[in-house]
Amino acid sequence: MTWSLRLNNDLPAADLLQIALLAEDLGCDQLWVSNDLYLRSAPVLMGTLAARTSRIRLGIAIMNPYSVHVSELAMTAATLAEVSGGRFLLGIGAGSEEFLSWAGLSRAKPLATTAQAVAALRRMLGHRDVSDADLPSWFGDHSVLRFEQTAPVPVYVGGMAPKMLAMAGRLADGALPLLYPPEHFATAQAQVHDGLRVAGRDPAVFDLPACIWVSLSDNASAARAALAEKLAYYGPSISPYLLAEVGLRPEDFLAAAALAQRGRAAQAVAMIDERMLRLGIAGDENDVIDRCRALQRLGAEHLSFGPPLGPDPLAAVRILGERVMPALGTVPRVAASATLTTNGGTT
Repeated sequence: MTWSLRLNNDLPAADLLQIALLAEDLGCDQLWVSNDLYLRSAPVLMGTLAARTSRIRLGIAIMNPYSVHVSELAMTAATLAEVSGGRFLLGIGAGSEEFLSWAGLSRAKPLATTAQAVAALRRMLGHRDVSDADLPSWFGDHSVLRFEQTAPVPVYVGGMAPKMLAMAGRLADGALPLLYPPEHFATAQAQVHDGLRVAGRDPAVFDLPACIWVSLSDNASAARAALAEKLAYYGPSISPYLLAEVGLRPEDFLAAAALAQRGRAAQAVAMIDERMLRLGIAGDENDVIDRCRALQRLGAEHLSFGPPLGPDPLAAVRILGERVMPALGTVPRVAASATLTTNGGTT
């Protein structure tokens, strides 16, 4: 059973490194960092993590072809692969239309633009199965990195829409579908497999993490409150297509979001009901294990745990590695000798 972590690029570099070192010691397979605009630079953070870790695979989820040109994305990915000893993974997606607008950027033809970016990136990053018909019009003989690459860099697609996931199955090496609720995995998997089938590709070589929001703590109430706070803030921006699956609409979160954005977190949390909380997984280790076992029954072989992770993210990662994943069929590696802190103490 593969497992990974997804962390936001709002974390200070020192905190992110501490989590990465613990995750590596616990046997976590991948660590992904977001690259949301106006927060910390994920490529810089990746360089720091690459220098201090030795085994865990490191990915950016996601970069987009609007704010950075595809040729520069390829340069970044290949360089990070070099400095990490071949451990780097690149996530590419259309990005948030709202966030891009903050930088004066429009998001034209998101599906076609992302598909062409995936093809161009994979060609430049050493993959030999890219069709010329999928490449953008500017791509030519000059579109080649001028330094040696030892192995192809895997390219993942970040997306939730059916056509985007089918495109990922057709063109990419993996996909990173955010699942609201986690049980949406069955639908997302079928959409990816549609693309794999069209392209005649083997699902066994495609990495499809079940990307879920998890809030985990020995204090189940605190874990639920941490997830509720995140849902209050981001709820209106969750895809209506996904919310409809559980009988919700973006408008259902507007009142809570207005309170959260004014700093009235406690009142916002009180407006998040049980049905809303089911969009993620919150509680103690048994709550998380139960929902993850349901995902395994749906065919998930890679579980990807994303923020808020819990009221204490470092403690949550330790519970995931030491208790949750062993219960799901993964035996953790024993921590070497790193001294890590949780809530100011040593563990």
